Amino acid sequence: MIRVRSAAILLVIFLPLQCAIPAIEAAMQRPFFDRTHSSKVFGGPRHYRIFLPSDYEAGKRAYPVIYYFHGHSDRYTLEHYDNGTDTVPKIVEFVSAHPVIVVAVDGFVPSDYTGFYGGTPWDILEKGGDFDFGIYFSELVAHIDGTYRTLSSRRARAISGLSMGGFMSLYLSARYPDLIGSASAFNPGPEFYAGEKGRRVLWRPKDHVGNHARTKVRLIRASGDYISQYHEETREAYARSDEVSFEYRRDEYHRHWATSIAETFDFHMKAFADSTLDNVPEKWSHDNPYPAFEVCHYRIQTAGVESGFTCLEDVNQSGLRVTTRRWAPDGPPVAQRRIEITTAPLYQPNTQYLVMDHNLATGVTAKTETRTDQEGRLNFSMDGNGHQISIVGPGTGGQPPVVLPLTVKDKLRLVPDQELSLPVRIYNPRGVAMDDIRVTLTSDYPTASIVSGEARINRLEAGAAINISGQMSIRFTAGAGYFAPTRLMLTLRYDGWHSVTKNIDVLVIPELIEPARELMILDGRTAKLNVFRQKGNQGGGASVARTVTEGRGNGNGVLDPGEEATIWVRLRQGLDPFDKNNWYRAKIHTDSHWIAEVADLQEQKQLEWTSAKERTSLIRLDPNTPPGTTVPLLLDNESWSYTWTPDVRYGAERLYQAFQLHRHHLHRCELVVPGKP
Repeated sequence: MIRVRSAAILLVIFLPLQCAIPAIEAAMQRPFFDRTHSSKVFGGPRHYRIFLPSDYEAGKRAYPVIYYFHGHSDRYTLEHYDNGTDTVPKIVEFVSAHPVIVVAVDGFVPSDYTGFYGGTPWDILEKGGDFDFGIYFSELVAHIDGTYRTLSSRRARAISGLSMGGFMSLYLSARYPDLIGSASAFNPGPEFYAGEKGRRVLWRPKDHVGNHARTKVRLIRASGDYISQYHEETREAYARSDEVSFEYRRDEYHRHWATSIAETFDFHMKAFADSTLDNVPEKWSHDNPYPAFEVCHYRIQTAGVESGFTCLEDVNQSGLRVTTRRWAPDGPPVAQRRIEITTAPLYQPNTQYLVMDHNLATGVTAKTETRTDQEGRLNFSMDGNGHQISIVGPGTGGQPPVVLPLTVKDKLRLVPDQELSLPVRIYNPRGVAMDDIRVTLTSDYPTASIVSGEARINRLEAGAAINISGQMSIRFTAGAGYFAPTRLMLTLRYDGWHSVTKNIDVLVIPELIEPARELMILDGRTAKLNVFRQKGNQGGGASVARTVTEGRGNGNGVLDPGEEATIWVRLRQGLDPFDKNNWYRAKIHTDSHWIAEVADLQEQKQLEWTSAKERTSLIRLDPNTPPGTTVPLLLDNESWSYTWTPDVRYGAERLYQAFQLHRHHLHRCELVVPGKP
């Protein structure tokens, strides 16, 4: 016995680490193994649980990897909620029958946990940012690839998770599209914070669907999940994207839980076999809240003190669009940000190229001759106001004409039952003039009627833009309720027979809008208001008094030029049956150039477990607004409810928690600037 044991020890000592660990593990015949590795991000060891295929030790095969992210209060053990009786056995069963490795990641943050279990993982709250789990994930991937026999292409790497871990799956795969080929999320949390400490911004996957154009995505919702409404909103955003390979499944189940694990892991197995995920994309888009990042071999470095997103759109060898937003999806530009872009090595080395920069704020196009480096990279910089960049030179080809943004916001909000002109501008990104461009406006929506949708541009000079809104008119039909998403399509035919189609998503304002019972403008004043407070998981609630001081001005309750204010709305009836005659701060929508939204106020929705925010506006009236000016506003407030239906059953079990529901309410309002015109 002693000799055999000694021989085994010597064998382990002299084997390389990559072979030694699996040999020990196979000898133990366990379905999973809890390991640690060293992390620079955390300055010490980190845990993970690894599930290895049954034939791992028997051969030399390399395997794809699924990384699994747990939810709130759990750890890499995946045992807090079910004592290891559901999730872990299902993963073990799948791995034993399929050639795949599964790694359960640990979201433990010491300051956010009181014990082994029971805390908030992943450091994704507003005041967090001490640990970057994105960089940590890269560390873990490097460790797994260096320790075990893995396939290391992005196609062979997947990410999945439950709840907060589902959010991490969607967020990290959006942040690192070069690293991850497929992503799945079980009942994902709808929104959390990302970015550097002190400069964090709210990240909602539904606002950044374009980041997943190169990634296969699957969402799974349990029908009895208490945040099902948020899942449906996320699903709708992905389902409306033509660019994302997207799947969705609804399981009849009564809990916030990871259902259909085997089928979802099968989704990843199919992605592993999809060779198209190895292709380098010809065009891509990417939003990022960090000051420096790399994607598709592009390097982006930004400077400035203000937080916000840097957004790259339709990036290809011929150019890209660069914009910024203080918040997503409709925040104003981060105008003072300086952005430096170093392209991928797509161009001829040490060669002169023309970079054309059309400033979206001024409409002016600047042309600069620049030379690639010895790798074939170009370097250029700009401010955060928004720029359409085109690159002219060897290998760039003939760029199509570009439809410039119709609004500086996320989408146009258009009134129904009126003939409207769409503010369409066409830009020539080439270094030479373009002749005979034909533009056609269409829509598949029955509520959108094209009045005039044909335009012909005989000649468009290099770097020039033309406004054809007078030839693009439309009329919408709407009912009651909330904004109705509607898609229009602009098709541009050029160079005789080439064509390109651009989707234009607009929001149609409902025809019937309930008037607000009462409004209050807080322009530096203090007010004591009755607001609704939910009771808890079994429903109910009541009004409570809240004292608020908001805005900046003389406090007379009238928005004067140069003042900042919030606007509160008194609802006769909110979503909850107990929510009567309470006040809500409003999100403010307007096309008036006299009004600027200077802050996105983000407050917790009381007892909601999702961390979803009530988002409202602080606005400023331009100091130069003429007296007597009438400014039309749409006020958008949100009410919510813990809707508890104790008689609902799922099989033999009762619904265990109230649904957390929310509803938007629209109100028309007109501000009249004091004084005589």
